[in-house]
Amino acid sequence: MYQKFGLFMGGEWRQAKAGAHAAVRSPVTEVSLGDVPVASIADTQEAIEFAQVGFKAWRAKPAFTRADALHAIADEMLRRTDEAARMISSETGKPLAQAQREWALSVDQFRWAAEEARRIYGRIIESRVPGGRFEVSHEPVGVVAAFTAWNFPAALIARKLAPALAAGCSVIVRPSSQTPGTAMVMVDCCRAGQLPAGAVGLVVGPTNSTYAPIMASKVVRKVSLTGSTRVGQQMIRDAAETMKKVSMELGGNAPLIIYADADIEAALDAAVPTKFANAGQVCVTPDRFYVHERLHDAFVAGFVARTKAIKLGDGLDPSVGMGPLINPARLAEIEGIVAQAVREGATLATGGGRARQFNSGHFFEPTVLTEVTDTMRVMAEENFGPIAAITRFQTDDEAIARANSCDMGLSAYAFTRSPTLARRTIAELKAGMVGINSFALAASEAPFGGTNFSGMGREGGVEGIRDYLDVKLAQVVF
Repeated sequence: MYQKFGLFMGGEWRQAKAGAHAAVRSPVTEVSLGDVPVASIADTQEAIEFAQVGFKAWRAKPAFTRADALHAIADEMLRRTDEAARMISSETGKPLAQAQREWALSVDQFRWAAEEARRIYGRIIESRVPGGRFEVSHEPVGVVAAFTAWNFPAALIARKLAPALAAGCSVIVRPSSQTPGTAMVMVDCCRAGQLPAGAVGLVVGPTNSTYAPIMASKVVRKVSLTGSTRVGQQMIRDAAETMKKVSMELGGNAPLIIYADADIEAALDAAVPTKFANAGQVCVTPDRFYVHERLHDAFVAGFVARTKAIKLGDGLDPSVGMGPLINPARLAEIEGIVAQAVREGATLATGGGRARQFNSGHFFEPTVLTEVTDTMRVMAEENFGPIAAITRFQTDDEAIARANSCDMGLSAYAFTRSPTLARRTIAELKAGMVGINSFALAASEAPFGGTNFSGMGREGGVEGIRDYLDVKLAQVVF
């Protein structure tokens, strides 16, 4: 699967200097999908040098030229949709339809960023000095390093790569070692934009040979991460040594409030497929379900019935609704979270164990837990798996307070027919994104990101490109 790719630097694919390779294993079969080169420290340092040269050439391109290049990349991505979707599904195990939607979202990120490249506006401010004025302009921050997780191996890269290029930055992509092929396809599509050599690079490898040289380099002026809160905290500490700018899209533990007046069927139809998309390995997926006591039993019954109808299997099979977890460690983690909840008094409504019908793969049954308490790990921490933890509440005040009891603040959701209650919920929930009667928060035209322990900065919208720009002020007097 990876024969035509490798490490990307200086505008070409190449093998690692030391010849090191590592196998990428399928989460469905546990068999190797192929070997990819593993970058050494020397490889990463060379990628940084190329990026520095590429930045000087790329930043000099007019905004309209950059926009045309990004549109050309998007065109190439569109042509290679089938290849990319199969790569995504093969590496992550997610259903092919979900992989296709992810790639389409990634194409859209390049389209949006292309148009935003034409709209990086400055402004004029009248000066107090006679004959003077202030000029405010925006400049690309410099070489950017993009670190991404495995759960959305295309969309997470596109959210960083597209706006950074639009701003005039060069980018070194460092994808998860579990899903390198998806990043390779996207970077290969960038060749259609005829970018200067070094404007885009890609390295794959362990922390000591990729992350460490990037973080130590004064050339790299910004890092953007999608990953865990623990990794984000360490990256912020490391970035301080060279005063790098940072953007962090970290963990979540999203609450969903089902108010007493909610349309329960609409809530169920939306919540179940959202919860179990990508086997629950989604940072914005609802984890904590707070259901008004009047609707609780009906909601649980409907949720369980829909959950039982989900077909597990290989994501390349069009009839499959949920694939495996990414690796054995994630499988063991989810198994432990469910077992602990049951020991502490939770009721297992459906699922709860490894899917025994498979002889291989990291399959876990879509699971529903009820009678959970807020102190249980399944509620207090992000589970990042196919677990819906459902509890009941009595008053709206109680629901909002319990929803806000978590340190995370990425996304939150509620279903209600009341505009007044919807507005109150939006105002009072501590989250960077709130969905009312909807889970559709990820769009290229909208700012995506969280607060508190869920990170800082935004991806998408007009805010997304600003994170890759420095503001310059000039006082001009004649």
